[in-house]
Amino acid sequence: MSKYALVATGGTFDIIHKGHLKLLSNAFDIADKVIIGLTSDEFASKKGKIPTNNYDQRFENLTNIISKEFPDNSFQISKLENDFGPAVLEKEVEALVVSDETSNQGNKLNELRSEKNLPHVQIVTVPMFLAKDGTRISTTRIKNSEIDSDGNLLSIDK
Repeated sequence: MSKYALVATGGTFDIIHKGHLKLLSNAFDIADKVIIGLTSDEFASKKGKIPTNNYDQRFENLTNIISKEFPDNSFQISKLENDFGPAVLEKEVEALVVSDETSNQGNKLNELRSEKNLPHVQIVTVPMFLAKDGTRISTTRIKNSEIDSDGNLLSIDK
């Protein structure tokens, strides 16, 4: 029996790396079902991100990695057009799983849920996964060829 029936998490999931896998692993470990908000191309652009992969490709990649890494787990992927998506409206959501980087979103989410007369959610913060150099793994660092998706250093002049 899991701690929660339903939790939510989210991200752009452009190039899926160990940090993403840690976030998802934590969500699946504590919940019977996970709603994963996947940032739309339009919302990513508004946030200043330029994904390598479009929404459909990111959706397919995310579905495939979850099926491979977390088989037998119940999940739903929802398109995120704003910071919270279904986590605001789904009364049954009991927790929001966030990284250190996005932990402040929990307070904002609970404010929005209060306005809609919904119960507050627990905020579960997952520490950032660090690359071999002690700096966090990120899609940007992978795109810049600093590290690979496991956090191994690629630059020879570091």
